[in-house]
Amino acid sequence: MFDQLFDGALVDSVMRAMIPILLAALGGMICDRAGVFQISLEGMMLAGAFAAVAGSYLAAASGLGVLFAVVAGAAVSLVLAFGAVSRKGDPIVLGIAVNLLMLGMTGFLLPQIFGVRGVFAHPRIDGLDRFAIPGLSDIPLLGPALFDNTIIAYLSLPLTAALWVFLFRTPMGLRLRGVGERPQAAESLGVSPTVYKYWAVVSSGVLAGLAGAQLALGNVVQFAENMSSGRGWIAVVAVMLGRAHPVGVLGASLLFAFSEGLGFRLQGNGLPVQITDALPFAVTLIALIAARKRFARLLDLTTAG
Repeated sequence: MFDQLFDGALVDSVMRAMIPILLAALGGMICDRAGVFQISLEGMMLAGAFAAVAGSYLAAASGLGVLFAVVAGAAVSLVLAFGAVSRKGDPIVLGIAVNLLMLGMTGFLLPQIFGVRGVFAHPRIDGLDRFAIPGLSDIPLLGPALFDNTIIAYLSLPLTAALWVFLFRTPMGLRLRGVGERPQAAESLGVSPTVYKYWAVVSSGVLAGLAGAQLALGNVVQFAENMSSGRGWIAVVAVMLGRAHPVGVLGASLLFAFSEGLGFRLQGNGLPVQITDALPFAVTLIALIAARKRFARLLDLTTAG
């Protein structure tokens, strides 16, 4: 039983599940550092997935699909930025509204543009190519998962390291953290909290759009209604569990991805689908309880901002 579960296929499944969660969570981490509580990652990821499939189908090119996804994620993020930063609205209410809006809009546009409901899959959709690194991709167990992947997947881990350097080793990262922790003090030093918060929210939209592109063109080559399936919410919890630190966010994303991948494997070994589908969310709930103090602090910062 153990050998059937923990093999190369499980590692590959975990890697596929981790990339969308990690990218979205990194975007949420940037917002957290800027003092904006970001819970609209689900809607931005869904918009990115839809735009990626639409762009890839209409242009028959996965590169344009990724570009469409990035633009869509950034455009949706501007709604949150305008409401939460410019108009000082409640980011939680606005984030939920964005999630519901994207769920309804993608469900509405699917039959309007493609003439189908539920799932759109077509041979013309150009999925993201997987590039194998010679030698490394032949490593037993880990090689196919880590070194035979899409460009987006290859960029995700270096991006995590780059964001660590940016946040803790650059003046701009210091200013961003200052805006999130002491906005009035940052403003007294000539730093504009509004500019940095806008930048953070739009960056989260770009990363969530990339997550949607990986989900729709990398993991599968199709779009299904509500295909994000709570991954954006899991990414929010990953930010809190990882304490908005790149290394912690990576570890939390890996934990949730492992629970999702394990759920799929258990499903294939005879467990009821209701139990296996609930496994990632059970882990998320436990993590959310563990991170409740972090959540309370975020709410206090949001209210103060």
